[in-house]
Amino acid sequence: MKWTEVVRIAEELADAHPDVDPEQINFVDLMKWVLALPGFDDKPEHCGERILEAIQAAWIEERD
Repeated sequence: MKWTEVVRIAEELADAHPDVDPEQINFVDLMKWVLALPGFDDKPEHCGERILEAIQAAWIEERD
């Protein structure tokens, strides 16, 4: 899984952290959680604020 797979990452995060409100998570923690996902295989430096925003938005949509 790579940073560009925003929807898949959001689905995995929703499954891994069902009690977390994605609107309340900060980007530092979000990045750490993505990097810790099983099957995630991309470099931290390939991620930026826009990608994290997209992941957070997709996670919020997944939750709703």
